[in-house]
Amino acid sequence: MPSPRPTASPATRALAVQVVALVFVVLMLRLGVLSGLPLLALAALQGALAASFAAALRAASWWLAIHLFFLPAVVLCAQLGLPTWVWACGFALLIVIYWTTFRTQVPLFLSNRKTVASLAEALPQGALRVLDIGSGTGSFVRCFARLRPDSQVLGIEAAPGPAWLGRWLARKQENAKLERGDFFDADWSDFDVVYAFLSPAPMQAVWEKACAEMRPGAVLISNSFAIPEVEPEGVLAIPDRRKTKLYCYTIRAEQTRPAVQTHRIWPRKSKTRRA
Repeated sequence: MPSPRPTASPATRALAVQVVALVFVVLMLRLGVLSGLPLLALAALQGALAASFAAALRAASWWLAIHLFFLPAVVLCAQLGLPTWVWACGFALLIVIYWTTFRTQVPLFLSNRKTVASLAEALPQGALRVLDIGSGTGSFVRCFARLRPDSQVLGIEAAPGPAWLGRWLARKQENAKLERGDFFDADWSDFDVVYAFLSPAPMQAVWEKACAEMRPGAVLISNSFAIPEVEPEGVLAIPDRRKTKLYCYTIRAEQTRPAVQTHRIWPRKSKTRRA
């Protein structure tokens, strides 16, 4: 079976779009079309062109914002006259926080308390083993562990900054654990629930790994992002400001390897559940 890791390279496409937009602006400047415009206006034009090109290539919406504001932000920051070490520290901080976001296409999303509380109430009572993949600062792990003290909750996060912060914040919760690593390298077979708040990009790979490793009756829950062409077992609608939806997928026997335990974690009663 091929590796379930996302293979797309959005950063490469983004760089190409930025370069093309910049070359376009430079050519128009040399032709005299844009003569007399201040540097910030030229940067804004480059950003608008880059965002337009990215939209034509069907890039994710958050990439459009990056393209739009990247060069203008660079120009504005350059005019502040800050020392070099400030830029070096800022760059290092971004790396620590976002790490491989450019490759995985998974931004830092944090689960709100109402979402975690609704899920903790909806899941069957009793001790559960729960895995949060891409756990960020551990907002889901800590909240769920507090609401369901009989359960064991593990979070895995690749970016060092959020992982270290989450581990420190959860240091006094015995049933909450956070690790830094690649959740695709972890073994999901021992968990009743796998929770994901990622992005549309890796969901197909996440589903393939869940089907390959999770036992029948276990459930994969995706915050906001449905798995393409897979019907969820249920949809839990959260009454929060962003109208969050949790897509719940029960692993079936025909999707997995033979397993001893076959109890169901998510009931089959209805297609949509409301908190």
